Amino acid sequence: MASVPYPFTAVVGMDDMRLSLLLNAVSPSIGGVLVRGEKGTAKSTVVRALTALLPTLDTVAGCRFSCAPDGPDPDCPDGPHEPGAGVSRPTRLVELPVGASEDRLVGALDIERALSEGVKAFEPGLLAQAHRGILYVDEVNLLHDHLVDLLLDAAAMGASHVEREGVSVRHAARFLLVGTMNPEEGELRPQLLDRFGLTVEVAASRDPEQRVEVVRRRLAHDDDPAGFAARWAGEEAALRERITAARALLPRVVLGDGALRQIAATCAAFEVDGMRADIVMARTATALAAWAGRTDVTVEDVRQAALLALPHRRRRNPFDAPGLDETKLDETLEEFGGGDDEPEPDPDPEGPEGGPDGGGGGVPPQPQGPDDGQDGQGGQQQPSGAQPEDSPAPGGGPAPAPAPEQAPAKAAEPFRAKVLTVPGLGDGAAGRRSRARTEHGRTTGAHRPRGALTKLHLAATVQAAAPHQRARGRSGPGLVVRRDDLRQAVREGREGNLVLFVVDASGSMAARQRMSAVKGAVMSLLLDAYQRRDKVGLVTFRGRGAELVLPPTSSVDAAAARLEQLPTGGRTPLSEGLLKAHEVLRVERLRDPARRPLLVVVTDGRATGGVEPLRLAARAAGLHAAEGTASVVVDCETGPVRLGLAAELAVQLGGTAVTLDELRADAIAGLVKDTRTSRRAA
Repeated sequence: MASVPYPFTAVVGMDDMRLSLLLNAVSPSIGGVLVRGEKGTAKSTVVRALTALLPTLDTVAGCRFSCAPDGPDPDCPDGPHEPGAGVSRPTRLVELPVGASEDRLVGALDIERALSEGVKAFEPGLLAQAHRGILYVDEVNLLHDHLVDLLLDAAAMGASHVEREGVSVRHAARFLLVGTMNPEEGELRPQLLDRFGLTVEVAASRDPEQRVEVVRRRLAHDDDPAGFAARWAGEEAALRERITAARALLPRVVLGDGALRQIAATCAAFEVDGMRADIVMARTATALAAWAGRTDVTVEDVRQAALLALPHRRRRNPFDAPGLDETKLDETLEEFGGGDDEPEPDPDPEGPEGGPDGGGGGVPPQPQGPDDGQDGQGGQQQPSGAQPEDSPAPGGGPAPAPAPEQAPAKAAEPFRAKVLTVPGLGDGAAGRRSRARTEHGRTTGAHRPRGALTKLHLAATVQAAAPHQRARGRSGPGLVVRRDDLRQAVREGREGNLVLFVVDASGSMAARQRMSAVKGAVMSLLLDAYQRRDKVGLVTFRGRGAELVLPPTSSVDAAAARLEQLPTGGRTPLSEGLLKAHEVLRVERLRDPARRPLLVVVTDGRATGGVEPLRLAARAAGLHAAEGTASVVVDCETGPVRLGLAAELAVQLGGTAVTLDELRADAIAGLVKDTRTSRRAA
């Protein structure tokens, strides 16, 4: 028995998310929705509930690509189809798993049959299944970049192209794209964010009454799904009719010159790139008018469209907070408003919670603001102040009073950092840092396929088949190719790494007022890690110990926030910092063995506190060197007299030292060398 989905109209709150989905149901040309929010906020539940509200589809009988019977796709691989009557089916919700392969997404051509039998056999992928329906990608930020590129290209063009060694297949792929993500697990690149029409931030309500109602409805649904759905059937039917009516009204909505001027002025005021934002805002404002049952676009429609279409486009770097400055938005709309064709605002507009319940259910709607810092780490304590040192002072006297903790220094402006790489050839997740064996990239060799053939190496296949042509009865032109001749291409590209920062926050750093420059340097490396699709972690040491401030994550936003709030002061337990990093890397190797680590130690190399602190630090560094961990020491020592301790630490780690100034250069050759070579040189 199929599970009964949770009714869309029974959802409590989440007004912006529900409105964005409904607007895309009215006008799919808006371009889909990206929903950002903390875990456990029912993002997936709301998306799945939308499917039941969409009208049924007529499709050509037997067509795997859902061609419309009154206008079939002339290029359909299952065609050609003659126009005529079709079969009716519900709108389909297709889910794209995070671990899906490229063939699973776009479809697979049987290269073996194409070469050996001359048959163009194509197995449709998820894009074909989602045609004229909804394609839902949970955790879209965790998809490999090349899959996201294919997905968004298909969404923009309305078609999917599959090319395999000269064999080509094209089919229509028009769908409502919905992505959900938890920002603490990593961000999408800005150019990919821009391809989503609208974006909304969701967070759990802080209103106790609303939370009670959420729990009450969820428990009622789990106890009796069919009975719960039946109680909301009337509201669901009414909302379904409203979507149908808005779709019918949409072509008659007038977007006047005054509204267009406001849209253009708003996009210019928030410095969005390109013209996609203007187009999406125009389509969204038009859909808002149709949803409210009007044929004229008002200033309120333009304002709401800006709040949904611009937040993810106005960001200039990954450390900016999401959202729009609403005061600036209102000033812009007022400055460029007042055109002759501007209609009077509707005195009683129906929002998404109006009409047939819309999900409010008698509970006051809870506006959902941006997820300010609720990234799953919000309850984590920030690094504590310097602990009083309880070891006796030299000579047996009382221990000196601890140095007063200094206020966190602001980071200097980030800059373009040198590329730090891990030596050798890896096979980790796709990225842009170190060399790796990948599915995409330049071809470097060939081998017999292990399993299904995915990337044919044509020259190697011909070379393998050529010596056997006489034995196979071929004496004239042409080539007889058998399965044993086929060769899989070996390709080399780039991988993302785990970049673990170990930052010295002790008094020896703060006393020289260098922490601002250090934070700016680390922020630059974080920005570089964001662009290269790395995971990052942050360990700091000061006072009497070390702390894992940020466990390894794909969210460099979270790392930047922890770094900005980092206080300084106290002694320099360098060995504790290195030991904490060693433990973090040990655990991460168990979790993700393919992702290779890069250890970045930011320090002046000094070590104080305890007995023989420099010797203990050298022993801790030797643990990393013994495991072959690629390491870079960012030397923060300044002044006319330098001890060179950071450079010594780099030798002990089997890595390389680079100064803060050298970190700014455009390129660096062989900065991180093979650790065995480094140890031999040492």
